[in-house]
Amino acid sequence: MDTRIITPLEARRRLGVVFFPAFDWAISPTHPEREERLLYTRDQLQEEGLFDIPGISEHRLTPATFARIERVHFCLPSVRAVCTDSHLAAAGGAITAARLVMEKKEDKAFALVRPPGHHAMRVSHGNRGFCNVNNEAVMVEYIRDHYPHPEGRPLRIAIVDTDVHHGDGSQDIFWNDPHTLFISLHQDGRTLYPGTGFPQECGGPGALGRTINIPLPPETADAGYLYAVTHAVLPILEDFKPDIIINSAGQDNHFSDPLANMKLSAQGYAALNAALNPHIAVLEGGYSIRGALPYVNLGICLALAGLPADDIREPEWTPEAERQSDRVSEYIARLCDAVVELYRHPPTQPEEGREDHGWWVRNKHIFYDTDMLREGQTEAWRLCPDCSGLGRIETASERVARSLCLLIPRHACPRCREEGLRLAREAQRSGRYAHVLLLDGDDAAAGDRGDQES
Repeated sequence: MDTRIITPLEARRRLGVVFFPAFDWAISPTHPEREERLLYTRDQLQEEGLFDIPGISEHRLTPATFARIERVHFCLPSVRAVCTDSHLAAAGGAITAARLVMEKKEDKAFALVRPPGHHAMRVSHGNRGFCNVNNEAVMVEYIRDHYPHPEGRPLRIAIVDTDVHHGDGSQDIFWNDPHTLFISLHQDGRTLYPGTGFPQECGGPGALGRTINIPLPPETADAGYLYAVTHAVLPILEDFKPDIIINSAGQDNHFSDPLANMKLSAQGYAALNAALNPHIAVLEGGYSIRGALPYVNLGICLALAGLPADDIREPEWTPEAERQSDRVSEYIARLCDAVVELYRHPPTQPEEGREDHGWWVRNKHIFYDTDMLREGQTEAWRLCPDCSGLGRIETASERVARSLCLLIPRHACPRCREEGLRLAREAQRSGRYAHVLLLDGDDAAAGDRGDQES
């Protein structure tokens, strides 16, 4: 007679799952970034009875507005030309996840949304790396607009991007933000798109040491990712002391993904997420539609809820699928030591650019690989002793004539604010630019004024 008592599962932490598959948006019917990416996940979560576990619930989203997108992006020629309804819904799903946590309705939240966003930069002319709008960045600005720190100081937010591709868009947006720590663990850019994300990329002149890149070698497996999190990411987070931790939860580092060369398993991803213990996770990439996403998303949900993921069984998994060589392990150990040292002792100036009459200037050439579009930028940051500095971007592409984008940072000093307003007035009078756009970081009400045309 079997006398064992079966104890029903119950979430140790309340988890809210926000789901949006974007049925009406795909780059093409057979493109890796299409609606099936999440349909199998939804089936798996239901079949496994995830939402029958007390403490785990599903939530509907509210789409973001165009004005909310413009709290982050300079969209050219207009926000409506860059964003579809699906992009607004994906960004709104990330915001919905944030609201669940910030308003203490849930302990953790996971936004299972698409299209992804972490390749979308501050200026957006279209789609690059499958991304038009940076969902995490839109969410971060929403959090800062609506949930200020009770002590009046700036919120300290950490974004840990575990997508296999370098989060170059998120790095670009937060490059000169001293209150946002951006950490990207990705396959080495010498071997994979977008070819960036090296340790020497440490941030802008007002935020040196706030960008952390950990370029992992091909064939990094569970052990390598967990080593990097334990020996680099967690010590850096402990020192930075963020108020909020966000995981850009890309899953194209899975051993079965067709677009990369890593060996992470669903259980490995669950262990990584459990160690990181983020407040909010937002889905990014992941293109093994049947072989990875249903299992990895289940693993992340269980980890966020504080439940074990040991019983996940992946049909293609074998011990060889995630075996990591000694050579890779030794390389990762040296890399993590170097990354932590760079964080503790960042360089005295950015790797990219030069000083020019009180501004830090860098020239950028950006290729929109999906839209086959080339953009040229001259980006400048005012070197200010009192704040992170005014941002000034001249941009042009095959679609849009030369335009000027001005960014007054959140908590800008009076001198940078006045200079930004003066440059905007002067540019509008001059007639030299096709578009003159101004983003005021301290105008917290701007994103709630309804839909606006750029």
